[in-house]
Amino acid sequence: MRLPPSHEEARLLEVVRITDPAGPFAAGTVRGEVVDVWAEDEVRQALALVGGLPGGERSRCFLPGWAVRVHDAVDPEPLFEIAFCFRCDGARLLGREVPAELRFQDFDGESPASQELLRRFRACERG
Repeated sequence: MRLPPSHEEARLLEVVRITDPAGPFAAGTVRGEVVDVWAEDEVRQALALVGGLPGGERSRCFLPGWAVRVHDAVDPEPLFEIAFCFRCDGARLLGREVPAELRFQDFDGESPASQELLRRFRACERG
């Protein structure tokens, strides 16, 4: 998956469990519960997994269950957000740092990188 160039500035990442998958983008941002916050090495590892997601074919459901909000060290507004639907293998990228050509992407949900990312998200929920 292609990440916005600003991903190199990332210092903090919020893992979001989307509470309303049918309407996750109501105010121009991903809505949901922050279930964990990752910093520094965890951010780099997570973004390496996301950046390593191979392309795939998306079906039409796009009901995301998980998202990340990526922050730099300065601005309280996220650099960008990514909502993931692991059912249809689609991702939507939002934010001021996201070029139009990166806003919708497909990924291979069966890839090792995808499975590891989903495992890490689920581990946040268990706590």
